[in-house]
Amino acid sequence: MSETAGVQPSFKIRTVAIIGAGVAGRSFALACAGAGFHVVLEDVMPANLRKAEADYADLTQRGTVGRLELAMTVEDAVREADVAVDFVPDELESKLEIFSMIDRMAPPKTILCTPSYTLSITDLASCVYRPERCVAVRGSLLRGGAEVAPVVRLLYPAAAAESTLTAVGKFLLALGVEARPEADPEVPLLMKNALM
Repeated sequence: MSETAGVQPSFKIRTVAIIGAGVAGRSFALACAGAGFHVVLEDVMPANLRKAEADYADLTQRGTVGRLELAMTVEDAVREADVAVDFVPDELESKLEIFSMIDRMAPPKTILCTPSYTLSITDLASCVYRPERCVAVRGSLLRGGAEVAPVVRLLYPAAAAESTLTAVGKFLLALGVEARPEADPEVPLLMKNALM
């Protein structure tokens, strides 16, 4: 791990951009809003955003929650984001495309976070200008009504800043999820190709 300029140890996540409002992205967005975060949810399908809006209206009737904004473009979603979480298919091309878009459009402070069970965060981070602000989560990002907080693996590349891991860990804890940071155990795809 490294510590670089831009993400300070006191960095706090307040605004969450969520890319993809399918079932998982929408559920995560509502959990974030329920925990008091300002959420900006983006999806290319207007029907998914309308469903999220209706679900959020139900949530607000139950008490005080954070804010939910809907965005029609990735650029609008990540404009003020402290963290951007994607819910695109867990395949290399989709993740690389979304990481590249977010990296280009988000402010330098934005952390890139991806739920992935199969891909190496080291590979994904090597394709952006902010590898120190990239993490992957393996495990459920939602409590799902469990009594005990779920535990997720927070995978990071060697270049990751300690402040990135701290900020994401506190963010997930606010959602009732415990994060256990681990260096990415995967041999990067680029290295695998070089060894063959």
